[in-house]
Amino acid sequence: MEIIVTHKGADFDALASLIAGTILYPDAVAVLPGSINPNLKMFLSIHKDIFNFACIKDIKFHEVKTLIVVDTNSWNRLEPMPIKKNDIKIILWDHHTGGNIDADYKVYKEIGANITLMINQLKKQKKDITPIQASLFLMGLYEDTGNLSFPSTTAQDAYAAAYLLEKKADLLIISNFLRNAYGKKQKEILFFMIQNAKRQEIANFNISISIMEIQGQIQNLSMVVQMYREIVNVDAAFGIFIDNARNKCMVIGRSNIEELNIGLIMKSIGGGGHPGAGAALLNKTNPHVVEEMIIDRIKGNQQSSVLLSDIMSYPVLTINQDITIEKAGKILRENEYIGVPVVNENEKMVGIISTRDFKKVKKANQIKSPVKAFMTRNIISISKNKSIMDVSKLMIKYDIGRIPVIENEKIIGIVARSDIMLYFYDLLPD
Repeated sequence: MEIIVTHKGADFDALASLIAGTILYPDAVAVLPGSINPNLKMFLSIHKDIFNFACIKDIKFHEVKTLIVVDTNSWNRLEPMPIKKNDIKIILWDHHTGGNIDADYKVYKEIGANITLMINQLKKQKKDITPIQASLFLMGLYEDTGNLSFPSTTAQDAYAAAYLLEKKADLLIISNFLRNAYGKKQKEILFFMIQNAKRQEIANFNISISIMEIQGQIQNLSMVVQMYREIVNVDAAFGIFIDNARNKCMVIGRSNIEELNIGLIMKSIGGGGHPGAGAALLNKTNPHVVEEMIIDRIKGNQQSSVLLSDIMSYPVLTINQDITIEKAGKILRENEYIGVPVVNENEKMVGIISTRDFKKVKKANQIKSPVKAFMTRNIISISKNKSIMDVSKLMIKYDIGRIPVIENEKIIGIVARSDIMLYFYDLLPD
């Protein structure tokens, strides 16, 4: 007997992967976990008769010879099963980093949605899918990639979406079931979080962590955390929700930058997720301890993020403030620069001279004047320990194309728009 299983709290990507699994493994039985997301529950209330599922209690585990796991690589995210791991064959399909399932056959790629991996195989095997299957698969793909907008989204996800649209996926159905429920309870929680919002800088990231107690099961907390992150305008936001009645602590994280991997942070505290989104359900824990754990993980993540010192240009051509405008102009022309930093006798940066500053020269004798008489003194600079996003924001705010990198008041490098573009479009040399 073959069975296909997925993680507890199943979402559309998990359900889509289960169904895709039944096409790839036609003799296998899909097992629906006991806990599923609210949107998924609504979908199944209408479409359940179309799909064939078994419950965990219906499975005769002594007959199971093959276990097919989809959309997770962690035993603790699966329903407890009375199986002997050494006696069965394990097949794994997953797109999450890490995990502890030692599979005999594994299909893994860090990609936006797990269903994308399975669609690629369906296409290779020339398996046909129905419009309702295509719609479900596209819901899973859209949900896990934020409609192809999350940083974890890849070109393969986009190709898979196009393929599903060719297979008559119904966008009206998708929009109806992916629409998030936002009611009175969610508004109250969001209002409380905003009222008590605190921002902090950790490892060059702007972070906000909100702690609050909730009563009863509240749906779509992940949507609330996403809205909270957008409203307080931080790189990443975390909600720590304490449910005393259930003796549980729900942790939800959302990020909009790929340098900060929420999935890895959540995995380290017992949960999971993707680079832009993740969650963990913990037994009742001191929320402030959880907060400290998150902060420690973010600090540890710094080593994997790219800093300005990694992409800046150096050494930097500078000129002394006392040389003449005439000589400064010659240096710019010879080096084909439009601007250059100006330093004093102690190598401290005191200004910038650019081609636009030369327009201030109105009389012939002024070309013999020192650079310091015409240079721009309003210096916009940045520390080498800042992130790519920090320098990008400065360039946008002040509409400048080159920003000096400063350490101990001395210029150690310079970052240009071209450096930022090379980074964002992954054109940096190995």
